[in-house]
Amino acid sequence: MDPSTITFTVNDHKRSLTTDPRRPLLDCLREDCALTGAKYGCGEGQCGACTVLVDGKRTFSCITPASEVDGKRITTIEGLAKGEALHPVQQAFIDENAFQCGYCTPGMILATVALLAEKPHPSDADLTSRMTTNLCRCCGYGNIRKAVERAVASNANAARSS
Repeated sequence: MDPSTITFTVNDHKRSLTTDPRRPLLDCLREDCALTGAKYGCGEGQCGACTVLVDGKRTFSCITPASEVDGKRITTIEGLAKGEALHPVQQAFIDENAFQCGYCTPGMILATVALLAEKPHPSDADLTSRMTTNLCRCCGYGNIRKAVERAVASNANAARSS
C-alpha cells in the first residue's frame, strides 16, 4: 500500500507522518515520535501494555492502524503530567508503590484515566472489569488495585470540593 500522510495531535503537539496507513500506531509513537511509554506486549490488544488515549478513549495502539488516528488527539503516558505536577492517577500509583518492573504501569495508568473519564464514580465491578484487560507479568495486582482505588477516591474528593 502506498504511504499516506497522517496528521494527529499527540500530547498537545501536532504531528504529520508519511507512512503506511496500516502501520500500527504503537510503532509510529515509539519510532517516529520518540514516545516510548507505550510498550509492545502481545501485539494482539490483549495485554494493555500499549494503551494510549485516542480522543480520550482507551485504545490498544498495537492493533490500531495509523490511518484510524488521522485528525485525532492522542495522549500517551508522557502527556499526562503538567510540567512537574503528576496527574493524580500517576501520583496514586507512586503513593501505593503500584509497580515492580514498570512495564505495564503506563497502560494501567491510562486505563484508569479513561475509566475515570467515563465513570467518575466506578463500582468495584467496573474497576475489576476494566483492569482485567491490562496484564501485569510481575503480578503486582494488589498494589495496582490500591492505586486505582486511591485514584477513584481522589477523583471523588476533587469532585466534592469543586
